Amino acid sequence: MTTLTRDPAHPTRHGQGSRQARLRLGGPAWLVWRQHRAAFWTLIGLTVLTVAAMVLLRGQMMDLLAGQEATARKPGGLPPDFEKHFDRMFGVGSYLGYIPVLAGVFLGAPLFAGDLESGTAKLVTSQSVSRLRWLTMKLAMPTALLALCTAVLSAVFTWWWSPVKSLSDGLSWISFFDVTGVMPVAFTLLTFSVGAAVGLLLRRTLVSTVVTLGIVVAIEIVWNRFWRNLGHVISVSTDQGIGPGATQPDLPAQAEQQGQGTYFLTDSGARLDWTACLDRSEDERAYTACLESKHVVGWSIDYLPVSQMHTMQWLGAGIMLTATAAVVAFVVMWGRKRLL
Repeated sequence: MTTLTRDPAHPTRHGQGSRQARLRLGGPAWLVWRQHRAAFWTLIGLTVLTVAAMVLLRGQMMDLLAGQEATARKPGGLPPDFEKHFDRMFGVGSYLGYIPVLAGVFLGAPLFAGDLESGTAKLVTSQSVSRLRWLTMKLAMPTALLALCTAVLSAVFTWWWSPVKSLSDGLSWISFFDVTGVMPVAFTLLTFSVGAAVGLLLRRTLVSTVVTLGIVVAIEIVWNRFWRNLGHVISVSTDQGIGPGATQPDLPAQAEQQGQGTYFLTDSGARLDWTACLDRSEDERAYTACLESKHVVGWSIDYLPVSQMHTMQWLGAGIMLTATAAVVAFVVMWGRKRLL
């Protein structure tokens, strides 16, 4: 049917479908989706594939656990051939740890830099769209999609890890701290906002990508040194000496030893580094005399219990989300005044 014979008042089903599709997204929302649809669809596709893989691997793990008799399991409560599931879980967890880096480098950095470099920002804001509306939509759509996909991945990974996290010390909660719970979402949003701010300031996609990568790596290094301070370190000690018959304190299940390791405990309650008399360890009498001169009566160990994991995650997420809000506020204020 040509346009001459088509009744404009009664569009065809194809025309209705096309019009309805166009009405779903309009203005800046349609433009943002159009510009970044390749990255958005890639993110959605990878999320679906990763979720499917984790669901499959969890099913295999649960089948293995259910098929093993209790007498055939290790003292830790897991089947003898469970190591391959450990490797898979650590492998997937390490891949999920790259999400914040990818979000900052490949979504955040080009977000504004690409439009400023190509002139799209000038074209859009010269129309009826205000700078604030354009900035808000450019930030809101990727943020919502990243938060949704990351939350789904984190929830599914946590669901996969939960049945065995208390059965073996091999699956340390320290190793999965950044990829479970609310942490991946907060970390991803922070790196994305940092990348967007860098792109807005530098206005060149390649330069912004490289600089964002360096900043994100620096953030991860600082975070890895800092996050354990969010917990309350607990000490456990003994006062039965440190001789051949003395034993070191037992840590609770899933506890993570902190600090330099094991300390010497003196009768005054002070603690000494375990290397305090190491230079005399070759001579047993000299070594014993050294310990006695320092009034060593036992061992002391610092640790973080697994019970603090969720509290630490929420504290860390709160810090990151606060930083994210500050970066977003900077982007909006800077963009409204100095976008072009």
